[in-house]
Amino acid sequence: MTAISHIDRPAEQASEATRWGQLIIGIICMVMIANLQYGWTLFTIPISQKHGWNLASIQVAFTLFVLFETWLVPAEGYLVDRFGPRIMVFAGGCLTGLAWVLNSIAESLAMLYVAQIIGGLGAGAVYGTCIGNALKWFPDRRGLAAGLTAAGFGIGSALTIIPIQKMISTHGYETTFFIFGIGQGLIVVVLSLLLFAPRHGQTPEASTSGLVQQSRIQYKPLQVLREPTFWVMYAMFVLMAAGGLMATAQLKPIAKDFHLDTVPVTLIGITLPALTFALTIDRVLNGLTRPFFGWVSDLLGRENTMFIAFLLEGIGIWALYVYGQNPLGFVLLSGVVFFAWGEIYSLFPATCTDCFGAEYATTNAGLLYTAKGTASLLVPLANVLVMETGGWKGAFIIAALFNVVAALMAIFVLKPMRLELVARQGEELAWVAGVQPEHNPLASHQSG
Repeated sequence: MTAISHIDRPAEQASEATRWGQLIIGIICMVMIANLQYGWTLFTIPISQKHGWNLASIQVAFTLFVLFETWLVPAEGYLVDRFGPRIMVFAGGCLTGLAWVLNSIAESLAMLYVAQIIGGLGAGAVYGTCIGNALKWFPDRRGLAAGLTAAGFGIGSALTIIPIQKMISTHGYETTFFIFGIGQGLIVVVLSLLLFAPRHGQTPEASTSGLVQQSRIQYKPLQVLREPTFWVMYAMFVLMAAGGLMATAQLKPIAKDFHLDTVPVTLIGITLPALTFALTIDRVLNGLTRPFFGWVSDLLGRENTMFIAFLLEGIGIWALYVYGQNPLGFVLLSGVVFFAWGEIYSLFPATCTDCFGAEYATTNAGLLYTAKGTASLLVPLANVLVMETGGWKGAFIIAALFNVVAALMAIFVLKPMRLELVARQGEELAWVAGVQPEHNPLASHQSG
């Protein structure tokens, strides 16, 4: 029978100030690690120019970062669920700072790879912990809380795009890595000392919306891995993450190949080079989409929101290829792509916790988050495809199709499977309570 958590003596419900205080601390920590992923594209060409390494080899370092950021999150999440968030975020701050310091002195690809692995470990520890803490503190507004926390990671690099670019051009990428690495890591370390997880009774009741049905059974991680619903979400996450990661890692090379990287663009009275404008807008929209679609999903349901956002992403990616060779089109459509992509980091954790309960939320959401690592394996293939075909068309078509397939899966595969899962959970709870449900083949199912 599926595990039902031990019920401790309830604590007094925490104040809204306490809940939001924990959420804000998590958001700031996410802001501090955002540049490890979203600032990377600014460093690739300067690194290549100094050392003569080709971009495909340098992007292997990005892939290693994402792999270690994601694939070890379940183990880190298990430690968080056992011992609380403080120690894991503290360690993450130390590792992320160390990673960029090592990047600043890397004289070989091997050393660059090692530094990015360390950065991935640190970023994953911070990311997984802060998302898990938000999911636990806000069972009543899970999509919004996960979205706001994930927004810190998406929007966190927006304010530093221009300073990083200027520092790279005036002091070199090595000094930029060093200074930003020390500063970002130190802030995370200090804030980690203020984090703590909620005790039983400190949070409000879970959402009672019919469109956002939440589990009353607490699944352990090994039980989650035996559920087909989890693997459907995993496949959808891979499809969605692949296209977005390609854009994240390759936006500067794409702009350069389109001959747009230094072309000035004027929008809302501001004139900037197209690439700088695109990167800044992308970071803002990539952050705003996470709480926005998280909030929408709290109202409309997770799968309905996924369908809308994923389909928009597929259309946006294709439009970026068709119309993005115009400077203004490149800026606006890259913004659409990032706006319709970033919501996966709020929708999937919220859906996972809705399905499998909050007790092991950090670990279970971490298991699902490894899909981002799996998707990152496809990022270097985009470079290979471009070299083989001589253009970006094939990569854009594949990325767009991935998103359309994920949108259709949300409505026609995931939604009915989740309804069946919720019905089965109700029957299992009835059995535990000693109530004999009406004859139903699902009643004989046991999760572990």
